[in-house]
Amino acid sequence: MSNKVTTTVRQVMMPTYACVDGLTTVEEAIRIAKREMVKALIVNKRDDDDEYGIVLMNDIAKKVLSKNRAADRTNIYEIMTKPALSVPPDMNVKYCARLFERFGISRAPVIENGEVIGMVSYNNIVLNGMLPEVENFNRFD
Repeated sequence: MSNKVTTTVRQVMMPTYACVDGLTTVEEAIRIAKREMVKALIVNKRDDDDEYGIVLMNDIAKKVLSKNRAADRTNIYEIMTKPALSVPPDMNVKYCARLFERFGISRAPVIENGEVIGMVSYNNIVLNGMLPEVENFNRFD
């Protein structure tokens, strides 16, 4: 039997995130992202049968800035990715990293019981999940 401890997405995710409506302008979304200090925005569902969307700052750079579109006249729904690939909080970080690799993403909302509870990224997984024994060791110093 293995003594290896499984690290879950819940243990490494950031509980901070920001949600916007699809009709939010890119200009306002940038203000929200700066104020909340987040690198991605979750786009709210329109109703219970809808799915969450996601907009990363590189989406804004590629789809608005580089195409010379007006940030005050472009809505988030025009550039978002929907549905957002999400992960459950109890997923092993090893499988989360594999999922990210397979689908070419770097971050995802963490969803529990149909609600967003946080965001997880490669950075969270590596910095908070790969060396739990070091973290545990430092707690006892």
